[in-house]
Amino acid sequence: MKQLIKLTVNGAEEEVLVEPWWDLAYVLRERLGLTGTKVGCNTGECGACTVLVDGKPVNSCLFLAVKASGKAVLTIEGLQSANRELHPLQEAFIEHFAVQCGYCTPGMIMAAKALLDENRSPTEEEIKEWLKGNLCRCTGYTKIVEAVLAASTQMRGVGK
Repeated sequence: MKQLIKLTVNGAEEEVLVEPWWDLAYVLRERLGLTGTKVGCNTGECGACTVLVDGKPVNSCLFLAVKASGKAVLTIEGLQSANRELHPLQEAFIEHFAVQCGYCTPGMIMAAKALLDENRSPTEEEIKEWLKGNLCRCTGYTKIVEAVLAASTQMRGVGK
């Protein structure tokens, strides 16, 4: 039996009629048209589907949509500012060549956003530890870590 859920996605109030077994990734992609969230494994192993629910990173392929009712969901599409400027993490990933095939990038950026929301000055080791649930088959992680460090610096206003 379908259930109506109400949630806030990227700042917009949404109402969606969902089946009890639908995961959040499915609802975001197929019902709300937010295809930035990728589904790589559908088992919670790769992190490509990472979104923030009430500020915490979750694997949306495992997170039941009904559990998102009443919560705030932030996806990669929601990181841009109102005037469509990229978030410092998005800019840093581009500037540091941390994107190759790009499939893991939305989940990687969302996980990094959760880290920087919690810790504005992470060390390289803290970044690696935080991102260990997000797999990348292309970059070797060096450029990703460099991008997160650069975004951290920019977000703190260092060097301005």
